[in-house]
Amino acid sequence: MQWRVLLLLCAGLLSAGLSCAQAAAEAAPPLGRPRIGLVLSGGGARGLAHVGVLKVLEREHVPVDVIAGTSMGAIVGGLYASGMKADDIERELRRIDWNKLFATRVSRQQLSQRRKEEDFEIASAIELGIDDEGSFRAPQGAVSSRGLETLLRRLTLAVRSTAHFDKLPIPFRAVATNMETGEAVILGEGDLATALRSSMSVPGVFPPIEVDGHVLGDGGLVNNVPIDVARAMGADIVIAVNIGTPLAGRETLSSALGLTAQMINILTEQNVKRSLATLLARDLLIAPDLGALTSGDFNRAADFIRIGTEGADALQPQLAELALPAGDYAAWRTARHTGTVPSPQLAFVAFEGTSVTNPSRFEGQLQSQPGQPFDPDKAARDARHLAASGDYVRADYRLVDTTNGATGVVFDLEDKPWGPNYLRVGLDLSTDFGGHSAFNIKISHNRHWLTPSGTEWRNRLQIGEVPQLYSEIYHPLNWTIGLWNDWFVAGWGLAERRVLSLYRPDAGSEIGQLRRSTSRVGVDLGQPWGSLGELRLGLTHQIGRTEPTLLAADYAGPTSAETWNETAVRAHVVVDQLDYANFPQFGYRLEGEAQFGRRHHEGSQSLSRLEGQVSGAYSWGAQTLNVFGLMEMSDARADAIVGQYSLGGFQRLSGYQPNQLAGNAVLFGRLNWYMRLAEPPVFARGFFVGASLEAGNAWASRRQVSLGDLRGGASLYLGADTGIGPMYLGLTWAPQGEAGLALMIGRP
Repeated sequence: MQWRVLLLLCAGLLSAGLSCAQAAAEAAPPLGRPRIGLVLSGGGARGLAHVGVLKVLEREHVPVDVIAGTSMGAIVGGLYASGMKADDIERELRRIDWNKLFATRVSRQQLSQRRKEEDFEIASAIELGIDDEGSFRAPQGAVSSRGLETLLRRLTLAVRSTAHFDKLPIPFRAVATNMETGEAVILGEGDLATALRSSMSVPGVFPPIEVDGHVLGDGGLVNNVPIDVARAMGADIVIAVNIGTPLAGRETLSSALGLTAQMINILTEQNVKRSLATLLARDLLIAPDLGALTSGDFNRAADFIRIGTEGADALQPQLAELALPAGDYAAWRTARHTGTVPSPQLAFVAFEGTSVTNPSRFEGQLQSQPGQPFDPDKAARDARHLAASGDYVRADYRLVDTTNGATGVVFDLEDKPWGPNYLRVGLDLSTDFGGHSAFNIKISHNRHWLTPSGTEWRNRLQIGEVPQLYSEIYHPLNWTIGLWNDWFVAGWGLAERRVLSLYRPDAGSEIGQLRRSTSRVGVDLGQPWGSLGELRLGLTHQIGRTEPTLLAADYAGPTSAETWNETAVRAHVVVDQLDYANFPQFGYRLEGEAQFGRRHHEGSQSLSRLEGQVSGAYSWGAQTLNVFGLMEMSDARADAIVGQYSLGGFQRLSGYQPNQLAGNAVLFGRLNWYMRLAEPPVFARGFFVGASLEAGNAWASRRQVSLGDLRGGASLYLGADTGIGPMYLGLTWAPQGEAGLALMIGRP
């Protein structure tokens, strides 16, 4: 490698009394003018200011002969070195949805229905794992770099075959940190997209990346303004852009996250001071005044670029001295433009990097197929499709040329270090501050890839007010019947116990308590509809027992325990395109189930049950309207102690007690409005203020259903979508109920 030879030459000349700059100048081909090196520092979102500096350099006709960058500076500098113009980089960066780019998983609409359903059971923000030795493991980063890797892959396709960064339109180096030795790693060869991603691996934020057997982290830890690297590349004059890593105030030091960020900033600022001290009189330092803008303010891209432009404008006289005549600069710029690269024909699709999963099972579902032209948008969608399984911390792709001239796409996958046993912990809590409270702790365990076909074992344990145990084995069959593919079979079982209250129909006061225990088992044949939804056809058997535990003296209903069992065939369908399970902002969800069979209770009767719900969300700005409807009908006995369905409680007919209205037929509708208040901290997706209008009722039988009997309810609340589930604090009221105060963690 040229840069390694140069460093050796530099070391030899140093022993002879010559400087590294002199060594670089002798090794680099002459230009007839000073060689200009651009140095771009790291700093997260603050590094977007580099784009503004590049725009000024282009406007002033200042050529850049070598580039060295760290972290976000490496990304911006690497894209410029690949042949992109400043305006092109700005256009790409300004159209990015940064929240989605750094999301810990792909958008919810792209998940399989299995992954979507888990969101309704337990919040997905906190996920732990158990390794083969039984030790608990946690994610290595707070956010995912998957979207960033795909973006860099697309933007560097034009130079994908350039293995040596000296051969790029502008010679380039990225700086990373060897996380095992603490030494700086100068990346000057290999895959450019991987090098850029390696340089931006902020500890605790992005997971580190392994390259050539080395675990690489953010280069800002050791050399955030790599002036020495640019000089080693032959720069006579250095233009250093330091966007700074300002230390935080005392108020941020009360948390482990704040202390960690401050420690990184301290280490970074120390090496920045050492680097800046090496600047010579002929060098230029551009330090845009970014004020209170932080490294996490990616949504302020326009402001960063504007301030970067202003910072470079302040040195316009000095930059003018480095400018080329207009014709010479145009020729220089044209020589460094890569142009349009034709799409090669794919000869193969392959998978690398995983030792736990079998991604080739999904090969037929990918849009990138042998015999078709390569399409980066399709490859990106395929990478997201693979990532949607929830098994990978990285899902990247790259084009590979074989020795016989064939070109293929290789999906580079990295297994989650905390898989394939995944744990989630959730919490349900509710109180009306008047004596009615409930509390449940939920733990889920998922074991992925029990077989190469993708067999999963899913378990859920709930302890508290409603003890519950659920288990399911899910096995893909890999069948293809016409347009239908990827059929599966699933066997499942559920056992739970609930304490139910009985209320006087008119006064609403409690007159008794019951204990209902149920157990269900079933087997389903299913068809997943990609990321749209799922269909299941199956057989289910249920046994149950309801027994009074406490009855008022004036209670006049049935007093003996009831037992029953049911056997039925069922059809269950769900279509889910909500963007979030809690406080959705866009999308819809439809779910329905029909059961037909026999019920055995003091004889045998026919059984029919229809259940369905629909919800939809639409947003404008920060405001959202969410509509929800529920219908549940069963032909169960009207003289049972208590009906099969119930309404009441916060946002399930607010102003009534939980499960106050019970019967075998239920209709319910809710119109929910909420507005996002502010950008949330790490532990919450958003804070909301909202209100709901609700209507519904429960009847003993479906023949009694009448829209004229509907009851109303309403709520006004503050909400948050947190890592342990949705949280609400609200006021409730109903014309036929009462006003109250509710605190709730969990889904209404």
